Amino acid sequence: MLKKKKQRIYAFIDSQNLNVSTQKFGWKMDWRKFRKFLKDKYGVTRAYLFIGYVPEMMEMYEFLHGLGYGVVLKPTLEMHRIPKDASIKLEGEDKKPVKGNVDADMVLWTMKEMPNYDKAVIVTGDGDFFTLIEYLKEQGRLHKLLTPNVHYSSLFKPFQKNIEQLGKYHRQLSYKSRKPTPK
Repeated sequence: MLKKKKQRIYAFIDSQNLNVSTQKFGWKMDWRKFRKFLKDKYGVTRAYLFIGYVPEMMEMYEFLHGLGYGVVLKPTLEMHRIPKDASIKLEGEDKKPVKGNVDADMVLWTMKEMPNYDKAVIVTGDGDFFTLIEYLKEQGRLHKLLTPNVHYSSLFKPFQKNIEQLGKYHRQLSYKSRKPTPK
């Protein structure tokens, strides 16, 4: 009797979209729980996390790598906001927002890794990934499209059967502070 070959399932995660979207709904992702969730629920053998590189965050990147994520770092740019009235100092001006657009990298890695996986789990709600998802679906390679919450791109309507919203798992995936509460 032939033994059925185990499917190789890779996850490609738009970390910025996932982070911002879950926080908008009042919860933070517990990355340890999420990695286990991907493995247990979808059979994910490799999970790539695409994230903007900020030198001060090295410890976090190493932590995520230690949890089993392939951490793919993208150089970031500091965004400068210019107020309409140059004499007005913007709130939080000392802390400039950082932009690390990972979309192109995530698409490239998904395509580059294609010989190594049978199915892909894409984690994003961003419609910029429509063409990638469409291609994976056409190739029979799309396992799941995990959107962070109910608000995701309307471009994903053709993939309704493949969509699962992570928001419905927020109780099991949310980060809970491990610090003891003061008495």
